[in-house]
Amino acid sequence: MAHEVTDALQAVERVLLPALDGNPRRPFLLGLCGAQGSGKSTLAAALHAHLVNAGIGCAILSLDDLYKTKSARAAMARSIHPLFATRGVPGTHELALAFDLLGGLERHEAAALPRFDKSADDRFPEAEWDIASEETRVLILEGWCVGARPQAQQALVEPVNSLEREDDPDGTWRRHVNAALAGDYQRLFARIDLLILLAAPEFEVVRGWRAEQEAGLRAGGRGGMNDASIARFVEHYERLTRHILAEMPAYADLTIRLDSARRPVSFSAKSG
Repeated sequence: MAHEVTDALQAVERVLLPALDGNPRRPFLLGLCGAQGSGKSTLAAALHAHLVNAGIGCAILSLDDLYKTKSARAAMARSIHPLFATRGVPGTHELALAFDLLGGLERHEAAALPRFDKSADDRFPEAEWDIASEETRVLILEGWCVGARPQAQQALVEPVNSLEREDDPDGTWRRHVNAALAGDYQRLFARIDLLILLAAPEFEVVRGWRAEQEAGLRAGGRGGMNDASIARFVEHYERLTRHILAEMPAYADLTIRLDSARRPVSFSAKSG
């Protein structure tokens, strides 16, 4: 395991294990937030392995696996705004799937873990979903906007990038995204027992991180976007990513600040 992952893992376990001991609720929901390419999935997998090895039932649910189907997003693109054809922002997830999963685990039942096929930009058939055991004590919910709070309406007025200026000049898309975030997303995030933030040093590094991910996909023969497509895609996430980096450190239970190479440079746990 890479040194930086070990450091982050140890920091998470220092706050998780005492919280887990003091909270008998099952499943214990651990929220893991971080911009695209920040290492969320790697850290979640390492934590999952450690907990399972320690005899603590654990499962991982990625926010990415809750995306609405391609046809559902196409319908949103027609009825609300064309930018909703692209997955990612609040409003493009089927949160009922997460509530169903939590409900099953709360009843001490095995429950289906939704899975999304990014190469096809559509959900895998239910027969191919994973299963979270009825023994699951910790559910790791990881995603780029997990735990995020909506912006003030005034903050939505000015566009933050060329995509918003050119494709959403009247703000319809970003207002709808913000309203979605203020709705059922807050109901789901309120269920989080412990929130961890992997904080990028600044938004500008995120495009490079995403480019590395896409290069890996291309090398593995799984498609992958070119640089121009990456730049446009990341702009869908820019507004809320900047908002998270500015606001979430004040309320996350643990903030792990990263450098541009994803190495942890500081750890800040919320007191009390």
